[in-house]
Amino acid sequence: MAERRGSRFQEQQRKSTRQTGTDYERAAGYYLEQLGYEILEYNYRCRAGEIDLIAKDGEYLVFCEVKYRSDGRKGSPLEAVGAGKQRTIFRCAMFYLAEHHIDDVPCRFDVVGIEGAEVVHIKNAFAG
Repeated sequence: MAERRGSRFQEQQRKSTRQTGTDYERAAGYYLEQLGYEILEYNYRCRAGEIDLIAKDGEYLVFCEVKYRSDGRKGSPLEAVGAGKQRTIFRCAMFYLAEHHIDDVPCRFDVVGIEGAEVVHIKNAFAG
């Protein structure tokens, strides 16, 4: 019986973490809209993984990762986008471009880090 309760608790924690992620992705989307971006899609999923935000910034199609930390104990949110995550985002971007038959639009990979109330936006955070 205790194992079942633990399992339910873990399920609730996952839901809570997912909801927190969704809330901060929406906040990042709003932030980018204030900068003139047009949000095209939230949480694009494909078999390669997931991209938090896809947006237009002028002529650029922007694939954006959003990372949140309540404080600096686990490091900067920007540090959480390592080489493995970058590869996943790049592969997802390739799926998105193929799925939407896009081949002549310049693309960029941005990262929005949210730590507490501070938002840091890095344009062209990594190369594809």
